[in-house]
Amino acid sequence: MDMNELSFTKMEGTGNDFFLINNHRGELKYDWQALARRYCHRRFGIGADGLIVLEPSQEADFTMRIFNADGSEAEMCGNGARCAAAFAVDQDIAAKEMRFSTLAGIIAAKVGPDNVAIRVTEPHGLKTDIVIEIDSRPHHVGFVNTGVPHAILFVDDIDSVPVETLGRAIRRHAAFAPAGTNADFVHVMDEEHIEVRTYERGVEAETLACGTGATASAIISHALGRVSRTPVHVNMPGGELMIDFSLLKGNYSDVWLIGAVTSVFSGIIRIDHAA
Repeated sequence: MDMNELSFTKMEGTGNDFFLINNHRGELKYDWQALARRYCHRRFGIGADGLIVLEPSQEADFTMRIFNADGSEAEMCGNGARCAAAFAVDQDIAAKEMRFSTLAGIIAAKVGPDNVAIRVTEPHGLKTDIVIEIDSRPHHVGFVNTGVPHAILFVDDIDSVPVETLGRAIRRHAAFAPAGTNADFVHVMDEEHIEVRTYERGVEAETLACGTGATASAIISHALGRVSRTPVHVNMPGGELMIDFSLLKGNYSDVWLIGAVTSVFSGIIRIDHAA
């Protein structure tokens, strides 16, 4: 293939979509941040929540790098990691059970016929009641880092939540400075089902799903006794994810994010037209 042409595959996990590039041999030298900004655009590009690049790793099968639609590089993305695992199998980079590196640590993954499961990094920084003030009103939120930071706000009506405005205010609140946070709005349906909508940092908008957000929402819901059974079924606008975990000596461990992944289409980027 011409060196000015770059092959990609568009994939989605529960409506969280990405375009993925195989740089497993480390031969491609591009400005990935610029490519993410240019081609994640839904009217002038491929259209995606982020760009995922698979690169070499000395400690695992490969390294997953993920760039948000604004060009910023993220530590981790749950649904992106599930797409990366499926892509790695399709590209003969890894077997169906694999390990890969991320900025948040080593991720284990299993690619099955109907779903892809990843073992997320150990959740940390868990807090169940942080009070923040927005527009002179106090809001009680939970917080946990599941590879990236997430603030959790429980609501009675998931459909009427002003995700774009309230989510943006939580995402940029001084309590979570300087890195900011993702904002998840959670409605508990019963002891093993929750509904979640997420405002994603980096995308700077609501997304159809967020794997780390589903994980954080399930863990905070369990920590507060709002759900009691596992796996926790998380309904998001893009579909359902399942979160399974163990609770050992008060710590959440062996946390698995499970859901379907679809390969949407493949194509070629003409690099001479890239930003």
